[in-house]
Amino acid sequence: MAAYSSLLTSFHSLSSPPFSSPFSTSPNRKSISFPSKFLSPTPHPNPPILSFLQDHHRNYAFTPNSNSCGSSSSNTTTNPSCLRKLLSFSFPLASPLVLCASLALTFSLLLSDVDPATAFVVTTPRKLQTDELATVRIFRENTPSVVYITNLAVRQDAFTLDVLEVPQGSGSGFVWDRAGHIVTNYHVIRGASDLRVTLANETTYDAKVVGFDQDKDVAVLRVDASKEKLRPIPIGVSADLLVGQKVYAIGNPFGLDHTLTTGVISGLRREITSAATGRPIQDVIQTDAAINPGNSGGPLLDSSGNLIGINTAIYSPSGASSGVGFSIPVDTVGGIVDQLVRFGKVTRPILGIKFAPDQSVEQLGVSGVLVLDAPANGPAGKAGLQPTKRDSYGRLILGDIITSVNGKKVTNGSDLYRILDQCEVGDTVTIEVLRGDRKEKIPVILEPKPDVS
Repeated sequence: MAAYSSLLTSFHSLSSPPFSSPFSTSPNRKSISFPSKFLSPTPHPNPPILSFLQDHHRNYAFTPNSNSCGSSSSNTTTNPSCLRKLLSFSFPLASPLVLCASLALTFSLLLSDVDPATAFVVTTPRKLQTDELATVRIFRENTPSVVYITNLAVRQDAFTLDVLEVPQGSGSGFVWDRAGHIVTNYHVIRGASDLRVTLANETTYDAKVVGFDQDKDVAVLRVDASKEKLRPIPIGVSADLLVGQKVYAIGNPFGLDHTLTTGVISGLRREITSAATGRPIQDVIQTDAAINPGNSGGPLLDSSGNLIGINTAIYSPSGASSGVGFSIPVDTVGGIVDQLVRFGKVTRPILGIKFAPDQSVEQLGVSGVLVLDAPANGPAGKAGLQPTKRDSYGRLILGDIITSVNGKKVTNGSDLYRILDQCEVGDTVTIEVLRGDRKEKIPVILEPKPDVS
């Protein structure tokens, strides 16, 4: 009985503490009492040895009010002789099993690297919805393609006169190909003396400007990084986009790297103005995905993780996201990037004029584009368009007012730019102008835009 009691004590130490033995022995160890609470059902499972005893108890029951043991009795806990028989029958069979189980448990704890305190802790896997899993996948797969761009400018200290490079801005960009070309917005790199690009693996490289297009606010940089560290972003299509479809923006707003915002396409075929030249950018994507300072130049992705636009501007009086952001469509960006990579510039045709603001022309009560200047060495000057000037008495003489190009009506400067974007260098266009009280048609040969350093 002493051995059996010590065995039960070892099993109780493995169960949830505190756990007192259900067996109480008298000092002379001649009688055993079996508490009724031990046999009552409890929500907790019994230790293995107790379950073993209960199973044998059912098959080897005691007969009430007698010294013999029967097979079908409910009052079986008051006969000491039968209990001794039960224990003497059960313990020899159970002791080898108990010993094996104890040894197996001990060796598993000794040989494993798991902390014994957490060996039996099972972590429940986090359950995500299908749309959440898709968002996580898009972020993980496309984040390595997004870079952080730092714009450095040369400044001279007012006291020591030392020349220093200080950050004057930051933005986002993405890897275009494994040759090291990085695409971003032109306004992100404007005015920089040096540029630095930080990849997703936190390695930083000095970047060189391959080329830029001020009119469309697109720039291409290049870093000298190994192909293994560069992951080009998958290119999509923007021609078949629909209002309401989900989009994802990844960038570095306010200097916080690798930030994901989600939303939908809230509008298509919008028009914004280039911050550098004032030239309109057509077919811009409008989204309610949060775009803040620092997101400029980052990718806008569809639900398949493909690039559909470059995050460029926001509509907000405060400068923070107001739920209306704009992205240059990838169909426009693709052609520009190809030209910049191949030639270092974009060969876009120009008319070679300076025209008055649209509000000034509206005040005159006419519709069209008023020519303010037409340099003699430009396409319009060579063709004979008349600029605005003053006579010998200081009176203002209005120049030609362009009313149509190739038969397409021109009411403002945006219309003129939109028509020229559809033309090629070397094309001859017919310009209809209002000169005084008469209309004239003048053929003009378009020339490429001069290089801008």
